[in-house]
Amino acid sequence: MAQRPRIGFIGIGFMGEAMVLRLIDKGWPVTVWNLTDDRYARVGPAGARIAASPAAVAAASDVVFLCVLDGPAVENCCFGAGGAGLATVSGAGKLVVDHSTINPDATRAMASRLGAANGMRWIDAPVSGGPGAARDGSMTVMAGGDAADIAAIAPLMRDMAGHFTHVGPLGAGQTAKILNQAIVGTGYVLMAEALALAEAAGIDAAKLPDCLAGGFADSNLLRKVFPRMAARAFEPPTSYARQLGKDMKNVAHFLHEQGCALPLIEQAVTQYTGYVGQGNELKDSASVALLYAKRR
Repeated sequence: MAQRPRIGFIGIGFMGEAMVLRLIDKGWPVTVWNLTDDRYARVGPAGARIAASPAAVAAASDVVFLCVLDGPAVENCCFGAGGAGLATVSGAGKLVVDHSTINPDATRAMASRLGAANGMRWIDAPVSGGPGAARDGSMTVMAGGDAADIAAIAPLMRDMAGHFTHVGPLGAGQTAKILNQAIVGTGYVLMAEALALAEAAGIDAAKLPDCLAGGFADSNLLRKVFPRMAARAFEPPTSYARQLGKDMKNVAHFLHEQGCALPLIEQAVTQYTGYVGQGNELKDSASVALLYAKRR
């Protein structure tokens, strides 16, 4: 791999856009592709080179980052995309770093398939922290893969992440992300229910984060998500409910695979995915609080 690797980035959503802008700020050359052209509005003027396909991104890059919606989207970028997926390019010496949140088994299967097709190596590296943390380089990255490949992307991760942990072999990053999303998704539902209870009791819910600061109930969710719920500040969305809803379904599938009966998480999955299924896919993730407002 080149001393200063060329970077490709596929998937310019909320998180992808923030990561691309961060990489450009840090002096990394970045070539990008997104399924829809409208997402180039900020990264293009900032200096990103726009490619015609995932294959064109891979051809111009040493490390290709993926940050797309789900497993089928990852598969399409690698093996579909109208015949111009990553698998169509010679991948010797190239790395895929998948920041998407998908099933660990799907990760291992696609990594094996891509490696057999063109020799590209794979790191699963899902992220947490939101677009703000991605933009300022403080996000959390949990990675699975070969130790030598992890070492190869360490300089990039120093610029992109506040916390970068090699959890284990391929698929381990996605397993850690499932646990993360179980905590986060359950926490979103808990914040919504705490808000409903506070408002039903007649206290000033907006004061709760300061009131509980420093105690065992304090958390990023209480400090960052709860105030937006209390203010009904959901426009414009900072993340889409469909994304967390998809992740919660992935959590439920993983629980089933592991043979675990975990009723708290299972109920949170039911509540959150039920809200998303009511036509709220493109609403803000925190707007799940409205599910409870309608009941009072």
